[in-house]
Amino acid sequence: QVTLAESGGDSVQAGGSLRLSCVAQGSTYRSCMGWFRQAPGKEREGVASIDSEDVGRTRYAESVKGRFTITRDNAKNTLHLEMNRLTPEDTAMYYCVAYPGCGTTQYWGQGTQVTVSS
Repeated sequence: QVTLAESGGDSVQAGGSLRLSCVAQGSTYRSCMGWFRQAPGKEREGVASIDSEDVGRTRYAESVKGRFTITRDNAKNTLHLEMNRLTPEDTAMYYCVAYPGCGTTQYWGQGTQVTVSS
């Protein structure tokens, strides 16, 4: 069992930056992890993902490539999402997800709100 708690969401001006964090209670060893987001009236979409610590490959949605960076601090069992050059289109609830063993089981956090104003 893994419990995830996101933080770092805030209201910022367009062009600003935020750093989201996701602290895991329970082991995320050999887990894939990622960030999703959901804007009002829209479907949840994947933002970024990172493979288990022994692989470390990252993937990004086209809309955030070059602006967002996903990293994991294995010693602190924490996942981060560095977000730069934010636009109003990035406004959404951001969720952290863990996939133990990079399998099909998923654990989700409660989300953290990011609001970007123009």
